[in-house]
Amino acid sequence: MSEKRTTSPDFLPDPQRSECDGEAAEPRRRGSRKSAGGITLRDVAQLAGVAPITASRALNTPSAVSPKVLQKVREAVEKTGYVPNLLAGGLASNKSRLVAVVVPTVIGPVFQEIVHTLTETLAAAGYQVMLGQTGYENSREDALLEAIIGRRPDGVVLTGIMRSAEARKRLLASGIPVVETWDLTPTPIDMLVGFSHEQIGREVARYLHGIGRRQVAVVGGRDERSQRRMNAFAQQAQALGMHAGDAPIPMHHVVAPTTLGQGRNGLADLLQRQPDIDAVFCSSDLLALGVMIEAQSRGISIPGQLAVVGFGDLEFSRDLQPKLTTVRIDGTGIGQRAARFIIDRAAGIEVAERIVDVGFTIIQRESA
Repeated sequence: MSEKRTTSPDFLPDPQRSECDGEAAEPRRRGSRKSAGGITLRDVAQLAGVAPITASRALNTPSAVSPKVLQKVREAVEKTGYVPNLLAGGLASNKSRLVAVVVPTVIGPVFQEIVHTLTETLAAAGYQVMLGQTGYENSREDALLEAIIGRRPDGVVLTGIMRSAEARKRLLASGIPVVETWDLTPTPIDMLVGFSHEQIGREVARYLHGIGRRQVAVVGGRDERSQRRMNAFAQQAQALGMHAGDAPIPMHHVVAPTTLGQGRNGLADLLQRQPDIDAVFCSSDLLALGVMIEAQSRGISIPGQLAVVGFGDLEFSRDLQPKLTTVRIDGTGIGQRAARFIIDRAAGIEVAERIVDVGFTIIQRESA
């Protein structure tokens, strides 16, 4: 088995960019965001031109204030992104000893390593983890994050880059340390530990080209990160001439979270459209397993006639026959770094390196 580790040069921190990439850029905060403080009720009251007790009444018992005052307070809340602190009355120290971890799905095995490491590392420092699920369509993301911010955890760890402008504004306004993971961007909300999905796609295409594959195809999830991996793979494969003429690289898209059955159906569809494919890149190891089972059921030898590459390096991938070639992400390393970021920031310790690219490893096994 050989390993190829890649740290992407795609994204580098830009000291001239603000932490908010919207139109209203915010100045970069220095030191602990806890010590710098988030938006408070007093700030909202000052902006609305009312006393703090009046602002509190407007938020908690709107009928106790005039419509004019209520409108002013609501406009101040909208402008600042303030979320009421649900714990303020019960925690004199304003320390919850709670860290919120947000993932697309709690059943996705690819995220289990990160969640486990976060839980263990934070528990050793006296923190508990609150787990939230957004779904792959991110339809619940804003509501979930508002509920999390309202409980004022000591940190928030996100899977992926925050793309909702409203949620980003609220996280910035809260002053809560935030770590985005599982992706890269030059403008994180606060801190980031991740890798480039585009670079993975390009490197897998180069790898398959290097072992002589020339008719490649893709089975991938419809979620945004998988799509970026798959599109980058297809673009690189096209540039390397890994398909006949100018025809696009065959792709079969499935709904995330992905399953073994989707992999079987995906290969069946691809073979119907392009019978001579000699390699398939899958956006998950489960899809790759399904592709391998379908190939074997059709008498297609792996890797003789068809090479298969997965993503995730799940535990079963090394126990298959043939063993699965896949892309390994250091979930333990991501979890440890993210936890350390939160622990340090909650303690008021400055984080010098805010963006960490952990890279990835192509694990070469028998399937490719």
